[in-house]
Amino acid sequence: MIDMNETRLTTLEQVRAFLGGTTEVGFGATGAGEDERYRHISGVLARFGYKRLKKPDKGLILRYLQRTTGYSRQQITRLVRCWCEGRALRKNYRAPAHGWVRKFTDRDVELLAETDALHNTLSGPATVHLMRRALESYGDSRYARLATISVGHLYNLRKARGYVARRQVFTKTRPTGIAIGVRRAPTPDGRPGFIRIDSVHQGDQDGVKGVYPISLC
Repeated sequence: MIDMNETRLTTLEQVRAFLGGTTEVGFGATGAGEDERYRHISGVLARFGYKRLKKPDKGLILRYLQRTTGYSRQQITRLVRCWCEGRALRKNYRAPAHGWVRKFTDRDVELLAETDALHNTLSGPATVHLMRRALESYGDSRYARLATISVGHLYNLRKARGYVARRQVFTKTRPTGIAIGVRRAPTPDGRPGFIRIDSVHQGDQDGVKGVYPISLC
């Protein structure tokens, strides 16, 4: 990373030569703060009279700004558009005054788990209805926040660690009957290549093994 006084570049040919000979060099502007980069962009656009340039020359300036600021082409295009519209380049983002606030507490998650355990985990809409009824009809203030929950967020709370630790549902494996041998008449529908085999044991007599007649049809 090196610092340079790029204001000495005053012609498009100098910019073209700069871009052609510095492909592996990073410049100080790429590590500068947002305000410094914005001042650099505004200075370059004003110095070269960007609004009066032809389209190929504008593209040259945009590539130059990409190289010296480290911004993407989309970012540069947006900032140049703002400058052309007469707006000052500045950072508009502001952090929220109070930051992110969690609405539902750990106690709410525990209460949801208790409710699901009591009612055997009903569907989301049915569970929301039950909690609203508990507050509005029975005056149970514990449901003051949960009564306002959306169905979608209710399913999110059911995935929370506190909920899973208190409410785990196990479903037994359901046996599936698989017919290993099926005794039924074939239904070839008149097609060749099918055979029916019947075997009947006639039984044993005086300790002598009986025969097993087999018929093929």
